Amino acid sequence: MRDNRARYWRRWRAGAPGGDRPPLVAPPRRPARPDRHFTVHLGFTAADLVTAREVAVGYAEALSVLRPELAIGASALSPADAWQRAERLFCGAVGPDAERCVDVAGHAGFHHAPGPGGLGWGEGDRG
Repeated sequence: MRDNRARYWRRWRAGAPGGDRPPLVAPPRRPARPDRHFTVHLGFTAADLVTAREVAVGYAEALSVLRPELAIGASALSPADAWQRAERLFCGAVGPDAERCVDVAGHAGFHHAPGPGGLGWGEGDRG
């Protein structure tokens, strides 16, 4: 390697002039992995379950405004030491056009699709 001009250095680039062999660096043979789902766990303190649910719904809605790719319908609440007792925060009922209801779980009345003026469906007001 007297002057850093070995013959194989010219093959590092695809289509290098005078290179009759394939380049040393080839594209990967495996296809790229599809995106996977991940979960973020946010810890906070609250006086009781009702207050904790309100705070959690507020966090989920605020994060969905900042990051639209957030799957707000998958949000859940659980005690910090019992993740297996997680409960859904949002309704998630499937509508006629395959949209999901974004009202809080157990809400009364119509289901509502996301966004201002979203489609409403269901049995209407209860009681």
